[in-house]
Amino acid sequence: MSTHHATTTHPAPPSLAPRLPDVVRPDPVPLVTGRFVEYAQLDHAASTPALESVVRAVATATRTYSSVHRGTGWLSRVTSAHYEAAREEVARFVGARADDVVVFTRATTDATNLLARALPAGTPVVVFAAEHHASLLPWPAERTHRLPVPSSPEEVLGRLESALVALAGGPAPLVVVTGASNVTGELWPVERVARVARRHGARVLLDAAQLVAHRRVDLAALDVDWVAFSGHKLHAPFGTGALVGRRDWLDAADPYLAGGGASAAVTEAVTTWATGAARHEGGSPNVLGAVALAAACAAVRRHRGAIEAHEAHLTTRLLEGLRAVPGVRTHSTFGDDHDRVPVVAFTVEGLDSHLVAAALSAEHGIGVRAGKFCAHPLVDALLARDGDGRHSTAVRASAGLATTGEHVDRLVAAVADLAAHGPRVAYRQDPDAGWVPEDDARVAEVALPW
Repeated sequence: MSTHHATTTHPAPPSLAPRLPDVVRPDPVPLVTGRFVEYAQLDHAASTPALESVVRAVATATRTYSSVHRGTGWLSRVTSAHYEAAREEVARFVGARADDVVVFTRATTDATNLLARALPAGTPVVVFAAEHHASLLPWPAERTHRLPVPSSPEEVLGRLESALVALAGGPAPLVVVTGASNVTGELWPVERVARVARRHGARVLLDAAQLVAHRRVDLAALDVDWVAFSGHKLHAPFGTGALVGRRDWLDAADPYLAGGGASAAVTEAVTTWATGAARHEGGSPNVLGAVALAAACAAVRRHRGAIEAHEAHLTTRLLEGLRAVPGVRTHSTFGDDHDRVPVVAFTVEGLDSHLVAAALSAEHGIGVRAGKFCAHPLVDALLARDGDGRHSTAVRASAGLATTGEHVDRLVAAVADLAAHGPRVAYRQDPDAGWVPEDDARVAEVALPW
């Protein structure tokens, strides 16, 4: 954690805009004061806005949309080709090996639950309490070994080593590890975790939901067995994710969704299930979601260098700006200087985190998140560790492709004003909506898009 108050100046970032993929931008948003401002998107860790190229790809595929795999009409052939080409693009994006399988799912949570359903009988699971609930909760409770929130990468490796030694002689364990924390943005030592796991015959699932939009993931180079991630955190908000990796456990498991597509042959007496991805993609698939995910993967892959440079500048600007505000405390698992994607959790002395988030939205047009971010054990541990007993939740600012330097500066200035003076308008707690301005003339009903 940090309470550093040094004044920092920021040199202008290099001109990267022409090399960054274009993001769909919303119309200006209303403030409680009656003004309209450009929306400051600092909630990328929850969901990312679509890329323009993703929207175009979906529009193109919609014009030929038809059934997948089992139709003989021309449009069915085109749609099936789109779907399988999307699978190849996703495989390329995460460095899949030649015999790996790509299963399209709804999101990271769905992908992780699919693998949990495919665990061989008796398989123990080792997971840190620092994980997102999607990686923490799907596993059989009686066979899950939950390790405490660590304070350093060395502690990660030491605790993992001890846990795997204790499990020696039994079935090969599964180790679950995040690539980047959804709370603090910090990178976990995935490659080193994989090496420890290999020494003990364990397999590794990488939760890359918070990583793939920001850093390159390569299954083969990292030597992990599976990777799970979501389109809605990769600028493809069309309801698709993926589980990519080894096929043996998946081919041996019962289908995730029993039905058409998952079955190879059905008689009165016997059902023969398909193998490969089809085994767990029962029913008509989300073709447009798969196209969206593939389009996002292709764009991010092509622009990876520019994206990383853009986000490195935003991360520095965000961290240094918040740490310079008196009364603001940032929270870290591995320490202030640990490498991270542009995600920062912080608290403001004397202010409820949900009130801070509400004021940032209503008074400044800034989107952030407040709470425990579906990572309750981690947030509880960080707040307790940092001696922040007056807070039970935190604020999370998460930047990305839709974030500009002005957005970050606006956030820092707004947080500084809140820390010094509190909200500029009165708020009340609504039982359903949380903190809301007492006097809010903005239109309550949102116009539907259809």
